[in-house]
Amino acid sequence: MRWLRLIPLLLVLFTYGCATSPDDEFAKMSAQELYDKAKDSLNSGDYETAISTFEQLEARYPFGKYAQQAQLELAYSYYKTDEPDSAIAAADRFIKMYPQHPHVDYAYYLKGLANFNRGGGIVERYLPQDASQRDPGSALQSFQDFSELVKRFPGSKYAKDSTQRMLYLRNNLAEHEVHVADYYMRRGAYLAAANRARYVIENYDRTPAVPEALVIMAKAYKVLKLDDLSRDALRVLKLNYPDHPGIAEVEKLTVK
Repeated sequence: MRWLRLIPLLLVLFTYGCATSPDDEFAKMSAQELYDKAKDSLNSGDYETAISTFEQLEARYPFGKYAQQAQLELAYSYYKTDEPDSAIAAADRFIKMYPQHPHVDYAYYLKGLANFNRGGGIVERYLPQDASQRDPGSALQSFQDFSELVKRFPGSKYAKDSTQRMLYLRNNLAEHEVHVADYYMRRGAYLAAANRARYVIENYDRTPAVPEALVIMAKAYKVLKLDDLSRDALRVLKLNYPDHPGIAEVEKLTVK
């Protein structure tokens, strides 16, 4: 039965055809077709397909307008799938390769967004955490990213949003420092608490965290019996925040 001898060959051909069909599909597509396919996937929220298609476009057609745009779209796709490192790497690659591109400001903006939302994935949605109590490393980097965008492209359509995010980040960074200062106070590390609070006054002026930083400074210096420094902090607090409840706390604090 000679037909039985054909079964292994048919199986090999069938397996080979199935394994290579996706590549065959991509191989037959032009740069524009690949871009349109990836863009359709992106617009429909199918980010995984968008990523794989944009990557194919970059690999097969590394030059030209579609490859350039694909890099930006790829960075955005990574950002939407909560892959900040990949998003930042793609944005950095675009900035390096096309520093004069009319949409290079968007690459800087994506970098800021990726760091801004770092750590805010599915866990954060179900177990929300005060943003000021997160590791400040990503917030600092995000602030720098947005700052660079505003500095380089003050007329960018992303400049206003970047400035607002910088204000939010600055407030959170100041609040984080106050959390640390309060931690030191509760553990009796008064000098460390005072230094951390003073850092807020010197580097994050006009933020909502300033009055609490002044309270911590006044208390810490009072416990350390550095009375002149404590009175100075209390005087500034009274002058700028006359109704703050921390004033009474400092005045009632007794030191043995």
